[in-house]
Amino acid sequence: MANGRNTPKRRNNFSSSPDIAAEATEAGRDRIGIILAVAYWVFLILTAVILGRILLIQFTWKPDPTLAKYLRPHNEKVTLVPQRGMILSHDGRLLAVSTPMYQVRMDCTVMKEENKIKKPEVEQIWLSEAEELSKGLARIYKDKTPEQYFALIKEGREKGRKYVPIGGQIDHETLQEVKALPLFRRGPNRGGIIVESLETRQYPYGALARRTIGHVRNNSSAEVARNKIGIEGKFNYALHGQEGIEWMKVTDGRRYIHNYDSAYVQPTDGNDIRTTLDIDMQDIADRALRHQIEDNMKIEGGCVILMDVETGGIRAMVNLLRDSVTNQLHETYNMAVGRIGEPGSVFKTTTLMTLLEDGKVSLSTEIPTNHGYVKGFTTDAHIYDYERENKTDKISVLHGFEISSNYVFRKLAIDAYGSSPKQMIDRLYMYKLGEAYDFDLDGFSTPTLPSPESQYWSDTDLGSVAIGYSVGETPLHIITFYNAIANKGKMMKPYLVESIEKDGKVVEMRGPTVLNGSICSRATADTLAKALNAVTTEGTGKKVKGAKCSIAGKTGTARIVLPAKYTRKSHRPYEDEQGRKQYQATFVGFFPVEQPRYSAICVVYSRLDREIFYGGTIPALTIREIVDNVYAIDKENGEVISELHSLPRWAMDGEGEESAKTAQLTRKQDKKTPTL
Repeated sequence: MANGRNTPKRRNNFSSSPDIAAEATEAGRDRIGIILAVAYWVFLILTAVILGRILLIQFTWKPDPTLAKYLRPHNEKVTLVPQRGMILSHDGRLLAVSTPMYQVRMDCTVMKEENKIKKPEVEQIWLSEAEELSKGLARIYKDKTPEQYFALIKEGREKGRKYVPIGGQIDHETLQEVKALPLFRRGPNRGGIIVESLETRQYPYGALARRTIGHVRNNSSAEVARNKIGIEGKFNYALHGQEGIEWMKVTDGRRYIHNYDSAYVQPTDGNDIRTTLDIDMQDIADRALRHQIEDNMKIEGGCVILMDVETGGIRAMVNLLRDSVTNQLHETYNMAVGRIGEPGSVFKTTTLMTLLEDGKVSLSTEIPTNHGYVKGFTTDAHIYDYERENKTDKISVLHGFEISSNYVFRKLAIDAYGSSPKQMIDRLYMYKLGEAYDFDLDGFSTPTLPSPESQYWSDTDLGSVAIGYSVGETPLHIITFYNAIANKGKMMKPYLVESIEKDGKVVEMRGPTVLNGSICSRATADTLAKALNAVTTEGTGKKVKGAKCSIAGKTGTARIVLPAKYTRKSHRPYEDEQGRKQYQATFVGFFPVEQPRYSAICVVYSRLDREIFYGGTIPALTIREIVDNVYAIDKENGEVISELHSLPRWAMDGEGEESAKTAQLTRKQDKKTPTL
């Protein structure tokens, strides 16, 4: 039967048998493992490649410089300029100081587009405020009228100018006034004000001592190196300070900000310089010299030095040179330290000192007049007058000094040193008249003295040197010599810088220095002081007679050697083809005679002319004016004047401190008028 037939059962491939299921699971795991293994090796290889690339980039690969420049942030090295130190007078007043000044500019286009969108009346309101701003600017700056300022702003607005300069540089106080004006008070975005801060060097006393103080255009050490002028230049190493370094980077907004990943070196501000200058005395000397030469167009210029006798500290140094175009007097060249010339008769004092020290003469020594004739020289006409007026054929050394006789000092020098001129010349070197010793300003010229051992030495050189010719000296050399006479033979080195300071504390003390402890004996110095006093009372220096205190001094008049272009036709070193000459006229001395406190020199240089300028005229009058005013501002004198309405005398030589105070107190109590 079909139904009874044994039919085999069909195998089911999807059996849920445990063995089959296990096999399927294991096969799946094998596939996953293979995938993971492949992925592992892929990532391992990629990692190795990446690490290799990193090492390659790190140690060997160099990017394209052109491309790198655009991809890297831009860093810029900025030099940080330190605050420049101050220059002070000896009593602490500011002579030079660095301070910020401000330049105001205006963006004339602010709110212009915005006002177009709004009603036209809004733009008209802006212009009305600009008109009010113009009135304020004219009032503050005083360089334009309100109409001119308004036209400047209106034109800038019409032409789209965003950087229109307004006036000149102003200080912080004035800037606040400008910021408070209509329109500007809205600020930069709505008012258009742009303020630039500028570091400037200010000189509170203007032109006073301008050449001595010097100048710089900025606090750049390189700039000053090219323009070493005055104290500013000579002491730039102390005033300048130490520059700092800052690295800046550019942001996405094209703004520079500090790069904190780079080095930063903070600048060190400069030190202050305290000078020996007294600004009141500087003003007195400046005004006195201007008063004497300003209106005289035959004068090319002049200089004045006022020095403290005891220390050698320079209280005033004036240098006025006439502009060839405008004829105005300006401090453009330091003649006091840089201009060498034949000093003339003021040099006779060196001859007299040498003769006195060597015991060759005394002031009462008499020599024959010989009608003023010395072999090899032009006859001294003044001796003819002396012989006729006094009916004598002899003249004393003192009187020869009083009248500044060329004959007397030529003869004395030749008689005493004709056989050994080197002895006299060596003395001049001992007086420091043959060297440019260290000084607080650059440009100190080296003087010239002839040498008897030179092939150029002539038989007349000794007689010329004796009266101040054939030698070249600066005014500073001459006053240093006379200051030593006032200081009883002790020669102090002239100086301008008292100390270098930092925040009020002394970093380096400079002060007085002795050049020569004794260029002559005290007795010789006293004798010379007596002779110099006689010059101002009886001789060529009478113009200073009657000053508010006694003055000892000497006049000198010397011709100036002309440039070759003026002497080609005349063949004379002192005269051009038209017979014109230039003169150097000098007065030098010290005051008061009894107890010298200050020495002073005035040298005046003439233009080419036929007129002679004598040291006993303009220079002497200048010194007298200086003496009178310096005497009047003395603190002790001022105190007594206020009570007695007259001037006290200066302390006499030999009076002790206590006796001087007692005498002053007695005068105050007695209300008596003191003698001068």
